[in-house]
Amino acid sequence: MGGSRISDEKFHQRFLIFVGVSYMVAGVPHFTSPDFYLPMMPPYLPAHLELIYISGFFEILGGIGLMIPGLRRYAAWGLLALLVAVFPANLHLAFNNIQLTAQPPSPFIMWLRLPFQLVFMYMVWWSGIKKHSWQKV
Repeated sequence: MGGSRISDEKFHQRFLIFVGVSYMVAGVPHFTSPDFYLPMMPPYLPAHLELIYISGFFEILGGIGLMIPGLRRYAAWGLLALLVAVFPANLHLAFNNIQLTAQPPSPFIMWLRLPFQLVFMYMVWWSGIKKHSWQKV
Protein backbone atom coordinates (compact mmCIF):
# COMPACT_ATOMS: atom_id res chain seq x y z
CA MET A 1 0.00 0.00 0.00
CA GLY A 2 2.86 2.39 0.82
CA GLY A 3 4.43 1.85 -2.63
CA SER A 4 1.18 2.77 -4.34
CA ARG A 5 1.00 5.99 -2.36
CA ILE A 6 4.47 7.02 -3.53
CA SER A 7 3.76 6.14 -7.16
CA ASP A 8 0.43 8.02 -7.06
CA GLU A 9 2.19 11.08 -5.70
CA LYS A 10 4.94 10.86 -8.33
CA PHE A 11 2.35 10.45 -11.07
CA HIS A 12 0.56 13.53 -9.76
CA GLN A 13 3.79 15.53 -9.76
CA ARG A 14 4.59 14.51 -13.32
CA PHE A 15 1.04 15.14 -14.48
CA LEU A 16 1.07 18.53 -12.77
CA ILE A 17 4.26 19.46 -14.61
CA PHE A 18 2.73 18.24 -17.88
CA VAL A 19 -0.39 20.36 -17.38
CA GLY A 20 1.54 23.42 -16.23
CA VAL A 21 4.04 23.28 -19.10
CA SER A 22 1.21 22.65 -21.57
CA TYR A 23 -0.50 25.88 -20.53
CA MET A 24 2.75 27.82 -20.66
CA VAL A 25 3.49 26.50 -24.15
CA ALA A 26 -0.10 27.11 -25.29
CA GLY A 27 0.07 30.72 -24.10
CA VAL A 28 3.19 31.69 -26.06
CA PRO A 29 1.60 31.68 -29.56
CA HIS A 30 -0.91 34.25 -28.36
CA PHE A 31 2.05 36.65 -28.46
CA THR A 32 4.08 35.19 -31.33
CA SER A 33 1.17 34.49 -33.73
CA PRO A 34 -1.86 36.43 -32.49
CA ASP A 35 -3.32 36.69 -36.01
CA PHE A 36 -3.98 32.94 -35.92
CA TYR A 37 -6.47 33.47 -33.10
CA LEU A 38 -8.33 36.45 -34.58
CA PRO A 39 -10.82 34.37 -36.63
CA MET A 40 -11.79 32.52 -33.44
CA MET A 41 -13.03 35.68 -31.79
CA PRO A 42 -16.82 36.02 -31.72
CA PRO A 43 -17.85 39.32 -33.32
CA TYR A 44 -19.82 40.41 -30.25
CA LEU A 45 -16.62 40.61 -28.16
CA PRO A 46 -14.65 43.87 -28.20
CA ALA A 47 -10.88 44.32 -28.40
CA HIS A 48 -10.08 41.01 -30.08
CA LEU A 49 -6.32 41.41 -30.16
CA GLU A 50 -6.20 42.53 -26.55
CA LEU A 51 -8.30 39.55 -25.47
CA ILE A 52 -5.92 37.22 -27.31
CA TYR A 53 -2.96 38.73 -25.44
CA ILE A 54 -4.83 38.60 -22.12
CA SER A 55 -5.80 34.95 -22.56
CA GLY A 56 -2.23 34.03 -23.51
CA PHE A 57 -0.88 35.91 -20.50
CA PHE A 58 -3.22 34.06 -18.15
CA GLU A 59 -2.44 30.69 -19.76
CA ILE A 60 1.26 31.28 -19.10
CA LEU A 61 0.63 32.68 -15.63
CA GLY A 62 -1.68 29.77 -14.76
CA GLY A 63 0.86 27.24 -15.98
CA ILE A 64 3.57 28.82 -13.85
CA GLY A 65 1.22 29.07 -10.88
CA LEU A 66 0.48 25.34 -11.04
CA MET A 67 4.18 24.72 -10.36
CA ILE A 68 4.20 26.78 -7.17
CA PRO A 69 2.56 24.88 -4.29
CA GLY A 70 1.31 28.02 -2.51
CA LEU A 71 -0.31 29.32 -5.69
CA ARG A 72 -1.43 26.03 -7.22
CA ARG A 73 -5.09 26.14 -6.18
CA TYR A 74 -5.46 29.80 -7.20
CA ALA A 75 -3.80 29.09 -10.54
CA ALA A 76 -6.04 26.08 -11.13
CA TRP A 77 -9.19 28.09 -10.36
CA GLY A 78 -7.91 30.81 -12.69
CA LEU A 79 -7.30 28.31 -15.48
CA LEU A 80 -10.78 26.87 -14.99
CA ALA A 81 -12.22 30.37 -15.30
CA LEU A 82 -10.13 30.94 -18.42
CA LEU A 83 -11.38 27.71 -19.99
CA VAL A 84 -14.95 28.85 -19.37
CA ALA A 85 -14.16 32.31 -20.74
CA VAL A 86 -12.70 31.02 -24.01
CA PHE A 87 -15.47 28.49 -24.61
CA PRO A 88 -17.53 30.98 -26.68
CA ALA A 89 -14.61 31.16 -29.13
CA ASN A 90 -14.75 27.37 -29.50
CA LEU A 91 -18.49 27.55 -30.07
CA HIS A 92 -17.95 30.33 -32.61
CA LEU A 93 -15.54 28.07 -34.51
CA ALA A 94 -17.94 25.14 -34.55
CA PHE A 95 -21.10 27.06 -35.41
CA ASN A 96 -19.44 29.11 -38.15
CA ASN A 97 -17.13 26.46 -39.61
CA ILE A 98 -14.19 28.86 -39.41
CA GLN A 99 -11.04 27.94 -41.31
CA LEU A 100 -7.83 28.47 -39.32
CA THR A 101 -5.40 26.56 -41.51
CA ALA A 102 -4.86 25.98 -45.23
CA GLN A 103 -7.01 22.85 -45.02
CA PRO A 104 -10.78 23.34 -44.82
CA PRO A 105 -12.07 22.50 -41.35
CA SER A 106 -13.87 19.28 -40.68
CA PRO A 107 -17.21 20.06 -39.02
CA PHE A 108 -16.89 16.78 -37.13
CA ILE A 109 -13.51 17.81 -35.69
CA MET A 110 -14.76 21.29 -34.82
CA TRP A 111 -17.65 19.81 -32.83
CA LEU A 112 -15.45 17.09 -31.33
CA ARG A 113 -13.20 19.80 -29.87
CA LEU A 114 -15.98 21.11 -27.65
CA PRO A 115 -16.16 18.19 -25.17
CA PHE A 116 -12.37 18.29 -24.87
CA GLN A 117 -12.79 21.53 -22.94
CA LEU A 118 -14.30 19.35 -20.19
CA VAL A 119 -11.26 17.06 -20.36
CA PHE A 120 -8.96 20.08 -19.99
CA MET A 121 -11.04 21.31 -17.07
CA TYR A 122 -10.82 17.92 -15.38
CA MET A 123 -7.05 17.85 -15.90
CA VAL A 124 -6.68 21.26 -14.23
CA TRP A 125 -9.03 20.31 -11.38
CA TRP A 126 -7.34 16.94 -10.76
CA SER A 127 -3.84 18.35 -10.82
CA GLY A 128 -4.40 21.62 -9.00
CA ILE A 129 -7.53 21.55 -6.86
CA LYS A 130 -8.50 17.99 -5.93
CA LYS A 131 -7.29 16.80 -2.54
CA HIS A 132 -5.40 13.55 -2.97
CA SER A 133 -4.95 10.86 -0.30
CA TRP A 134 -1.25 11.60 0.24
CA GLN A 135 -1.75 15.35 0.68
CA LYS A 136 -2.03 16.93 4.09
CA VAL A 137 -5.52 18.17 4.87
